[in-house]
Amino acid sequence: MIAKSLTTVAIIGGGPGGLATAIALSELPSFHVTLYEQSPEPREAGAGISLSTNAWKILDLLEASDGVKGGPQANTYQRNGHTGKVLRLQEQPENSAGDVRGSIRARRTRLQSALLARVLPDTIVYNKKLVSLESVPDGGVRLNFKDGTEVIPDLVVGADGIRSIVRRILFPNHELHFTGNTAWRVLIQKSSLTHIPDVTDATAWWWGQNGHVYFSDVDDETENPDPYFEITVRSYTEPEAPGLTVPWGISATNDKVASRVSKFDKRVRDAVAVVPEGHWREFAGYAGPRLERAFGSGATFAMEDGWILARALEEKRLSDSPIQGALDIFDRIRSPYYHKMYEHIDNNHDKMQQQTKLKTHNLDEFLQARVDNILGGNKDFIYKNDIRKVWEDYVTALAVEN
Repeated sequence: MIAKSLTTVAIIGGGPGGLATAIALSELPSFHVTLYEQSPEPREAGAGISLSTNAWKILDLLEASDGVKGGPQANTYQRNGHTGKVLRLQEQPENSAGDVRGSIRARRTRLQSALLARVLPDTIVYNKKLVSLESVPDGGVRLNFKDGTEVIPDLVVGADGIRSIVRRILFPNHELHFTGNTAWRVLIQKSSLTHIPDVTDATAWWWGQNGHVYFSDVDDETENPDPYFEITVRSYTEPEAPGLTVPWGISATNDKVASRVSKFDKRVRDAVAVVPEGHWREFAGYAGPRLERAFGSGATFAMEDGWILARALEEKRLSDSPIQGALDIFDRIRSPYYHKMYEHIDNNHDKMQQQTKLKTHNLDEFLQARVDNILGGNKDFIYKNDIRKVWEDYVTALAVEN
């Protein structure tokens, strides 16, 4: 039996955000944490994930950074995807991002494994698909699972991704829509691509008019003698597939992917052709209306959210309304951050829309403008974010107010 003096927390979803939240909350002595994952075992869909200073900061706090290795992204090429012309070369020293580990691209499974290793035993319960949740009169939330079981924790954290049942129940009018943006991703052995010029020598984006192709190391070659390499093919103008609800990680044929790069440089087409049949996975892009209060998306953002939530709950554990007080703190810290990010995204989108309307651009000029726009603006507030300092600044500001 769990002592009534404990605050019980249920986390829905075992991705990086859910795992990080479980780690952070489990360190609090007065909390009992259970993570419910619908899959029968640990798994991670996707290919690679980019990690910069903000990711290292939160992984250090979770004591999970040592388990994450990947390929360095010190030099990144931006190319015209049709001709191969270099539009920009980003040369960065390894510690330019504010951390001696630099920016890396790692397999998502490495991040997942590193976080899993830090989760306390018996915290995760698998084969638990949430079907409904509702508040109960005396406090807490009733969770009903597909297997017929139910639990009533004091607090629920929704970390169940793009198909989130938590989001659908709490925000029934928050309808997702297909953006027309779809990515096909794969990891293959780098040795199978080294015969193709300019593909495996550096991280590179090959930009087309209606899509792009991304190449990157995902393994530390000093650790893995036969490292893996990531290829992502992205299309911006896909039709919505009837009957599919948020396709995520479904299989895609070689012909389907190859057709999206038929007008690209031969080096790109040759690299795509190397991939064995059945290895491509498709990820459709969906979006919904923005919410006014903190509502993050992305692995590093979610891990930061979980850590801030833990700090807020720790701060308010002895107050009259510890959970509501903690949620208010969380919102005060994280919502302005997300609003700043949305503003940055909107500014980039507006600039791109203006450039698209210009008829004077030839394709090369259009792609150059796209690259300049994407790489423009100061993104230090994202990639150099120090979440520990964010919390310390909040505590300092609160002391001044009081």
